[in-house]
Amino acid sequence: MDIKKIQNDRKKWMTWKNIAPLRKALDDLEDVPCKVTLGDVVKISGDFDEKSIYDTAKLLMPWRKGPFEVGETFIDSEWKSDVKYNLLRPHFNLKGKKVADIGCNNGYYMFRMKEDNPALLVGFDPSPLYKTQFDFINHFVKSEIVYELLGVEHLEFYEEKFDTIFCLGVLYHRSDPVAMLKSLYKGLEKKGEVILDTFYIDGEEEMALCPESSYSKIPNIYFVPTIKALKNWSMRAGFTAFEVLETSVTDAGEQRKTEWIEGQSLEDFLDKDDKTKTVEGYPAPQRVYVRLIKDKK
Repeated sequence: MDIKKIQNDRKKWMTWKNIAPLRKALDDLEDVPCKVTLGDVVKISGDFDEKSIYDTAKLLMPWRKGPFEVGETFIDSEWKSDVKYNLLRPHFNLKGKKVADIGCNNGYYMFRMKEDNPALLVGFDPSPLYKTQFDFINHFVKSEIVYELLGVEHLEFYEEKFDTIFCLGVLYHRSDPVAMLKSLYKGLEKKGEVILDTFYIDGEEEMALCPESSYSKIPNIYFVPTIKALKNWSMRAGFTAFEVLETSVTDAGEQRKTEWIEGQSLEDFLDKDDKTKTVEGYPAPQRVYVRLIKDKK
């Protein structure tokens, strides 16, 4: 696979007619000294043209991950991503490591990871909109984070191998989860780790829910495994260790509709009379967070 060719081809995506005006708005942003605070809210303060900041941020909707605050503009994203990040924070140390975030969206988690001083931070996400959101925030942060318009399928061919790979909320979107886990495995350095989260269903058997057409109104959800099934997939992909870090139930405190998104959110995805079920009648979303290790020895 010629990664360089793919990278060059995808640069052209930034000139698409729906993306080009967004890039122009970024080009027009002023460059002023900023103070950056990398906490639950990624805060950027400075002597800004506040109207320009607000108008540009609104132009880049929908904002799925965050929150961010640029000057007086508070970007109240659909997901309060600090909830997931703080849940995982006790389970990793990235100092001096090469780190990848697969399905990185607008880079919220990577901005937070900078607190650990990793040697390298690379985000993979084939979305020109999300990259433009990242570039908007990074215009002020001025980090050395690398953002690649690539997917997990490109990981094993990438120029770097990683010590830690984050893959949060991606696995259930893939029609071949074992193949995806193999790609993650091949992207690691020896003894590297993957920190992964995915939907799961309760059960003691090695089985998975296969939604007929959608799950929680999401059409591209293919498999929702029990934790035992997820472990088996991981072992078949080559990992030698599987550790459950946390489990959680997604609720309105983490995902909800705000003025910064378009369309529906969690409240619309659950049965209005029984919040333990999706609108399709399946078990409501709950997540398992696991650590996979390439070679424990």
